[in-house]
Amino acid sequence: MTTPCILCVAITGSVPTKADNPAVPVTISEQIESTHAAFEAGASIAHCHVRDDDGHPTSDPERFARLKEGLERHCPGMIMQLSTGGRSGAGRARGGMLPLRPDMASLSVGSNNFPTRVYENSPDLVAWLAAEMRTHEVVPEIEAFDLSHILHAIRMHGAGLLFGPLYVQFVMGVTNAMPADREVFDFYVTLMRTRAPDANWCAAGIGPNQVVVNEWAIAAGGHTRTGLEDNVRLDRHTLAPSNAALVRRAADLCEKYERPVATWRQAREILGLRPVAA
Repeated sequence: MTTPCILCVAITGSVPTKADNPAVPVTISEQIESTHAAFEAGASIAHCHVRDDDGHPTSDPERFARLKEGLERHCPGMIMQLSTGGRSGAGRARGGMLPLRPDMASLSVGSNNFPTRVYENSPDLVAWLAAEMRTHEVVPEIEAFDLSHILHAIRMHGAGLLFGPLYVQFVMGVTNAMPADREVFDFYVTLMRTRAPDANWCAAGIGPNQVVVNEWAIAAGGHTRTGLEDNVRLDRHTLAPSNAALVRRAADLCEKYERPVATWRQAREILGLRPVAA
């Protein structure tokens, strides 16, 4: 198998704190430094959240702008994927950074249960976020926490409601949502091949499932996501020293399955993103 594998690094998220792992980058400068190391280790997509001065998640467009500017300076060519996730804001505030025209933005097209709350994505909000992404030419990365999310994304793309090529990420291992189940994973892969054969897909495992799902995705010919947002430990007892360490672990799995790690240029071509100067 020689198809390059795109490695996405989720650098901070909205949940892990310094108490969870001192390596978690919180400030803008910490995030830029951590992403640069992950970029050099092989990550070609940075999945980005921002936090306020107290370390709490926010959807503040000004902070996203500062992070985007810093990453473009220090990680030239890397794909910027900004999060519109629900922990960082409510309603349309979640899409307030889309006018910055990042390469990509996450989009959840349905609701589901999280460990202690409902992750609510109403039809009206999903339609508005998708429309904003079309307006600003931002390719959505569909975060699928459930089978219905995959099917709905395929329908939306077929109806011309999503900008650019279809890119679906299976999120597996969130408590109360879809578990990291190999039979379900294999079904998802088959579904994508039969229902959306021209689309690309990725998979992310949460917590101890991260390395498991990384390996499933790489072995099956897809792309994968790693990083401290999803897992603050290398194993049950050892804290991950950095985002770069988790990217290197995924890159080692690519070598195991004889798949080259995609460069940022290859990743942009695979995902149909606009080119940038080196």
